[in-house]
Amino acid sequence: MHRRNFIASAAAASVVATLPVRVAAAPADRDTALRTMLDRFFYARLDSSPEQATQMGLDSGTRAALKSRLDDQSAAGQAADLARAKAELAELRTFGNRGLSPAAALDYEVVSYQLTRAIAGAERFTYGDSLGRFAPYVLSQLTGPYRDTPDFLESQTRVRDAGEADAYLERLSGFAKAIDDSSDRQSRDAARGVFAPDYILDTTLKQLGSAMERPADQTVMVASFAAKLKAANLPADRVAKATAIVQRDVFPALDRQRALVADLRGKAVHDAGCWRLPDGEAYYAAAAEAATTVAMTGDEIHRLGLAQVAEIGARIDKILTAQGMSKGTVGARLVALNQRPDQLYPNTDAGRDALLAHLNRQIKAMQARLPEAFATLPKAPVEVRRVPPTIQAGAPGGYYQNASLDGSRPAIYYINLRDTFDRPKFGLATLTHHEAVPGHHLQVGLALESTEIPLIRRRGFFSGYSEGWALYAEQLADEMGMYEGDPLGQVGYLQSLLFRATRLVVDSGMHAKRWSREQATDYLIATTGIARGRSQGEIDRYTVWPGQACSYKIGHTVWTRLRAEAQKRPDFSLKQFHTVLLKGAMPLAILERVVRRDMGAA
Repeated sequence: MHRRNFIASAAAASVVATLPVRVAAAPADRDTALRTMLDRFFYARLDSSPEQATQMGLDSGTRAALKSRLDDQSAAGQAADLARAKAELAELRTFGNRGLSPAAALDYEVVSYQLTRAIAGAERFTYGDSLGRFAPYVLSQLTGPYRDTPDFLESQTRVRDAGEADAYLERLSGFAKAIDDSSDRQSRDAARGVFAPDYILDTTLKQLGSAMERPADQTVMVASFAAKLKAANLPADRVAKATAIVQRDVFPALDRQRALVADLRGKAVHDAGCWRLPDGEAYYAAAAEAATTVAMTGDEIHRLGLAQVAEIGARIDKILTAQGMSKGTVGARLVALNQRPDQLYPNTDAGRDALLAHLNRQIKAMQARLPEAFATLPKAPVEVRRVPPTIQAGAPGGYYQNASLDGSRPAIYYINLRDTFDRPKFGLATLTHHEAVPGHHLQVGLALESTEIPLIRRRGFFSGYSEGWALYAEQLADEMGMYEGDPLGQVGYLQSLLFRATRLVVDSGMHAKRWSREQATDYLIATTGIARGRSQGEIDRYTVWPGQACSYKIGHTVWTRLRAEAQKRPDFSLKQFHTVLLKGAMPLAILERVVRRDMGAA
């Protein structure tokens, strides 16, 4: 998850047109001044987000002290984030956008958009998180430091010398406060009736219990620390200190949080949608627009999803029929395909290892083909890892984590292997193309490594742009012949498209049309053929991240439409079209204008 003050995504680009325009100096001077201002914004945000500093490899030198801190999870921290965003927007508006070069004007527009929409969301919806990314519940199976911090300490925090070892202990000491701060915020929201549905709290309780089921010295926070000390040839005496911190401070804080969640579970309703929350219908509209960067009503999202489900389903039907699978609905046939023994890895540690090895081979095969479609490739490598078992019950099926800027840590493509039945072989390549190459790793990696855009935009994220790109990358892999001679692999690709179209239906169904969890789950299974365990996890994810699931297919629709327009030009070059990634993530409306301008068609 992204720290809220790095403002993940926002909504309609038209708001930028309302910003004032002021008289400017020479473009070069103005460009330099803007870049200096935006870099200052970036580092101020970094100073308030020690975890992002560590993830990016920027917690060294003058910022070395950040290694010993965690992000501020308190209500006061939220208020400080909002106040800083307002100050940044005021300064940006005073600066104005006149006299900037096209590249600098784009930086100005994107950052202005982020700030304007994020501030509007946080001021209107004062529960959960809405300063960019909308997540209504402080505590859920996907939100809360109880879930994120142990994995962060294990996978992100480095221990290479005695100073970093001591910093690790200080950071671990702050974990109990982060848990209590999140409990305090959830308690405040609960007083207004804002807490997750019963089934979400059931999973949250399960994960909180899992965090305490092992002795303190066997938790990932301590065991990984011990391994890092050993690898760095440091004395093991600090392990006892870490164990004491977990036993004395962390476990009691987790137990207090578990008691809070158990109390809320006793009061919880079963309704899935955010329509039941304060100003809930407006919340969903804002959340969907924040994720997609396109203004659409719930009804419009629903109708688009139904139309695309029908179109993609017809394409799958044609392939399955050619493979001798012609009886029953498309969803029923996909269920049958998922159940075939030849499509499943054993649900054992050995089976999971074999699956991970297969994914690494897929990454290697695609990387060899990338120069055919891309003129520039990321320098950072990407590798696949299993989602930590301690959080797999509530984690997404797969997700990407960018490499550090200092080169000390590769990019990581995480896959959830709680049950290998949820990951049949015919769909694995498509997930690899989405999460790794040419999906998120190309888009995120190229932006991060760019020296042409300011740091604040290299780390910028707009779900409609980024997830739309990753879905477009799946299509690109198919077009490049990665499924040649593998019709079932192509079915896996089309099932992925169908899955994202179905998300439009079920997400709007729950949050705008008041569908139940069961109705949404049954529709997802019947339409896509995705196993019930995975389908249930997906529906639960959409429960706590309203609108985010809509960003994939809406973004994909924009990306494919723009490429189709570009292909009409006699001088079209696929590599040239893809160079837009070097300009960094942006709202879809801005992307459309930038691509058309670059094509000379604006």
